[in-house]
Amino acid sequence: MELEQVAFSVLDLASTRDTDQGPAYALQRSMELIQHVEQLGFTRYWVAEHHNMDAIVSSATAVVIGYLAGGTQRIRVGAGGVMLPNHAPIVIAEQFGTLEALYPGRIDLGLGRAPGTDPLTAQALRKNLSGSVDDFPADVAELQALLGPRQPGQKIIAMPGVDSNVPLWLLGSSLFSAQLAAQKGLPYSFASHFAPRFMMQAIELYRSQFRPSAVLDEPYVMLGVPLVAADTDEQAEFLATTTYQRILALIRGQSLTMRPPVETMEGLWQPHEEQAVRDFLGLAMIGSGDTVKQQLQTLMQHTRADELIFTCDLYEHRDRLRSFEILASLKD
Repeated sequence: MELEQVAFSVLDLASTRDTDQGPAYALQRSMELIQHVEQLGFTRYWVAEHHNMDAIVSSATAVVIGYLAGGTQRIRVGAGGVMLPNHAPIVIAEQFGTLEALYPGRIDLGLGRAPGTDPLTAQALRKNLSGSVDDFPADVAELQALLGPRQPGQKIIAMPGVDSNVPLWLLGSSLFSAQLAAQKGLPYSFASHFAPRFMMQAIELYRSQFRPSAVLDEPYVMLGVPLVAADTDEQAEFLATTTYQRILALIRGQSLTMRPPVETMEGLWQPHEEQAVRDFLGLAMIGSGDTVKQQLQTLMQHTRADELIFTCDLYEHRDRLRSFEILASLKD
């Protein structure tokens, strides 16, 4: 598949910087970015549910989606994803049914089976919910029913939500969701932007076991891809040190607030930490337009993905906007 045929999308973590005075700045940058990529012709823009992370402000995912959809006209907006074990399915059906009513034909609901946080916070989120990751298949089925047509004798409806048929995606970084997405005939997004190890195995499992459904005739694969594109390879490598520092902080259990790029990472990480960061970013596209294009062509030859969803956390917002401009130009 040629790059011109592949859909490009954005996964935004709505990240704060060390100079931000509160979370509003990160959300304002997200609005500027979604408006920018909409003009560039990107397909969709997703935000992710994370909790108890000091630098990621998209925890109230449905609220953020409503804000972003309200500032745009055409681009699809959605969750990449909602961590379903944290919620009763009817609550999610009502939230996304409301979004679909407000922005018809533009809302996506990606679902994950991990809590998206640490065990203590997961317990605080669930309180009296008895659910766990083991209930994920049943929760997905319940959510599908709540978003579908009302059935005779149905006692509980989501309002809004019923008969909204909000498109569902299954997300994963292992083989479980690949298999479930195949069984249900749903589109599948693999989290290769942070867990590339099982990417090929998950794709092959999904495609080989896929069963056509009312929503999808053939398998549809989306891959998460870290991106740092700049005018030169050297500039991109410099900008990427912000991302390196952030993943290093994640590994060390430190603040994830974005830090300025540095001339060298030497002295900032130990050899084993450097290897861990590079493994985490194993699928990263870092370089000039020509370099990134070659990297993307290689990725497409191996995966034949239908869509690529890019993460790009750079310190200066203008560098982030430029990175997506360069990416969009690769289709010309």
